[in-house]
Amino acid sequence: MAPMTPTLTIASALSGLSIALLAALLTVWWRNYRQFGTPLTLGLVAFALVLAVENVVAIGFFFSSGMLYAADSTAQLAVLAMRALQFVALAFLTYVTLR
Repeated sequence: MAPMTPTLTIASALSGLSIALLAALLTVWWRNYRQFGTPLTLGLVAFALVLAVENVVAIGFFFSSGMLYAADSTAQLAVLAMRALQFVALAFLTYVTLR
């Protein structure tokens, strides 16, 4: 297994934090769906589940020896930037949802 670079380590940590935020959102949205039963809340539940699965798969790629972007520092920075933007978006969404 290839050692992870600091860039990919941070990206994987951001994916883990995103999963934690998605778990909080999923809890609220599922509770709302059970109470109100609206299609919008069910859509939000599906959104959280799909994005959480995507983050779990990303973490798997970060730790696997067959990473698609393991040797390219530009690709690693792009992945880190996308994970950071996703985390910021989820942080805002979690803040307004829990408020």
